[in-house]
Amino acid sequence: MKTESADIRNIYISRERRKKLILLAGIAVMIMAGFYFVTVGYADTDIKQAFGAVSAWLNGSLGTGDREENSIYKIILFMRMPRIIMAVIAGTGLSVSGSAMQAVTRNPLVSPFTVGISSAAAFGASMFIVFGTGSEGGTIFWAFVSSMVCVLFMYAVSMRNAMKAETIVLTGIALNYFFSALSSSVEFFADEYKLSSIVQWSFGTFNGSGWSDTVLSGAITLAGTVIIASQSRKMDIMSYGDDEFSVGLGINPAVTRALICVISVMMTAAVISFTGVIGFVGLAAPHISRMIIGNGHKYLIPFSAIMGSTLLMAADAIGRTMLSPVSIPVGIVVSFLGVPILINLILKERRSEP
Repeated sequence: MKTESADIRNIYISRERRKKLILLAGIAVMIMAGFYFVTVGYADTDIKQAFGAVSAWLNGSLGTGDREENSIYKIILFMRMPRIIMAVIAGTGLSVSGSAMQAVTRNPLVSPFTVGISSAAAFGASMFIVFGTGSEGGTIFWAFVSSMVCVLFMYAVSMRNAMKAETIVLTGIALNYFFSALSSSVEFFADEYKLSSIVQWSFGTFNGSGWSDTVLSGAITLAGTVIIASQSRKMDIMSYGDDEFSVGLGINPAVTRALICVISVMMTAAVISFTGVIGFVGLAAPHISRMIIGNGHKYLIPFSAIMGSTLLMAADAIGRTMLSPVSIPVGIVVSFLGVPILINLILKERRSEP
């Protein structure tokens, strides 16, 4: 009996060590990818110049050296780095939200996009572009407000049914179609110039991302990720059993589900209000991460953030270089990039099953 218990313990320790190594390797790959993608773009730069730009910014010598070198430093610091940071923020927010919502609803098809948040943000942005001044700040504000209205409505309907998982999913799908119809109606009244702006925003892009955008979006995403990560044990239990099973283990599924969904939606709204609609990563990154590191949310949540961030950084770099100097929106590229990766992993997992 003792030998068998020791064997089980050794297997558990071995698996935990493996997951930690995968997580550390993922962090290393993400950081290296970030430094590499900073150098990718229309203007030729290298890793040495990227480090030089950061060093000049930190020691206050930016703008005092060679004019050509300063020009390159400014491109790196104020155009490319904010894009990379925003890609990390967006990848983290959308992927963590997707992982958490799939756990508490026990539905692998749930993501921030499928529950109507992206459609609601698109409607708010469309309304302001067509009937407002069309300023960037106003577009961001009304996209966020529209997302929050969607959240409140979904929460109110779900509360009437005790926050059951199927109620949240069905309400979200209904709201997705509803806000999509509203956006189409607004586009019907838009002139050619405004319609082009709406379409461009709905594709999802990091063009124009600045440091001020990353501060607000990053603060909300970081806080939300920490809160969701603290609920890992509860998400493990809720994802494996029904609500009665969770109650038997001392968990209030309605309260946990409400907390996770509200935090996830706020993170999603904070991201897509600045970037536009990026729909695929919140669904694909959690599934890819689950196949690599397993179902335990203690590791799945941070690894989903790493996977989503790396996927968006790669998609943005490809979009900037494929038809340079034309930049393809990241929302389009990430779907082309993520779909074959996800399908390939699914097929590999199926072939490995007995």
